[in-house]
Amino acid sequence: MSVLLEFAMFPTDKGDSVSEYVSQIIDGIRNSGFPYKLTAMGTIVETDTMQEALSIVQQSHDILEPHSTRIYTSIKMDIQKNKNNRLESKIKSIEDKIGEVNT
Repeated sequence: MSVLLEFAMFPTDKGDSVSEYVSQIIDGIRNSGFPYKLTAMGTIVETDTMQEALSIVQQSHDILEPHSTRIYTSIKMDIQKNKNNRLESKIKSIEDKIGEVNT
């Protein structure tokens, strides 16, 4: 199974720039060992199970919770059985049709 998790999470009470806090979340994801892609609007992570994906969300919240009284979280998931490496293969499928794209 492949679970693609796309999410954004940040404290709402820390002003205009929250990269100090978001970078801590990204470091946690990087250390998780799961493949991920950071984008300007969120992060995409691929796991094998729903539980692993939800665990990343919980760990990310746990990182921010001591620093904020309000945390915004947006989550999207795409779950497909009998697939893997979709973080890369979905991009490759488009590039096979139109050529290289910015990622």
